[in-house]
Amino acid sequence: MNATPARTFFNWSTGKDSALALYHLQRNADYRVECLLTSVNAVHDRVSMHGLRREFMLAQAEAIGLPLRTIELPEQPDMQLYENKMSEAVSSLKTDGFSHAAFGDIFLEALRRYREEKLATLGLKAVFPLWKRDTRDLMHEFIDLGFKAVVVCVNTDSLDASFAGRLLDESFLADLPAGVDPCGENGEFHTFCFGGPVFRHEIPFTLGEKVLREYPAPAGGGKKHSGFCFCDLI
Repeated sequence: MNATPARTFFNWSTGKDSALALYHLQRNADYRVECLLTSVNAVHDRVSMHGLRREFMLAQAEAIGLPLRTIELPEQPDMQLYENKMSEAVSSLKTDGFSHAAFGDIFLEALRRYREEKLATLGLKAVFPLWKRDTRDLMHEFIDLGFKAVVVCVNTDSLDASFAGRLLDESFLADLPAGVDPCGENGEFHTFCFGGPVFRHEIPFTLGEKVLREYPAPAGGGKKHSGFCFCDLI
């Protein structure tokens, strides 16, 4: 154990993996989480990853009791702009005395390597509290600990659009098709965590409309477009 806990900021996705990883990190005496960091689509005022309204992200930070910093991005930033913005934000955090960055990633090796390499160039270290744990076990733990989350985005190439708007519970797990990761680690679905042991109170919401959108598929995948169903929360 470190004599002094490492000052750590958490790369907050607003979803279940972030919430569970934060839960474990807050119980690790080697680290002291003091800040959340999230990228935002500044044009639509929503979380970049899955379209959650900014107000819900702010409500999470208030319920957790941690300050939130955002990376404000344009409508469709290219990778270079994204990396520049991220580097600016992380450099500012380092200047403020932070030495570690935490993530909710579970098993994507290339993503972990990318994060570690980028942080190393700035003199920071990465922390992965959930790394290599069984994803079905993680989902059962998430539910058993009393966390609550709702699906706000579904990749319809992997999962039927009807899963958007569903709560994460045992019936959700039972209904997942074979080949879909229980934590959606391959991008099959994204969630908004609205209650649980890291929150001082639950965050109220109402399910809004569902919107189906298509985006250019990643190169080399053999498909021209990928479909996503977003469930708005209001």
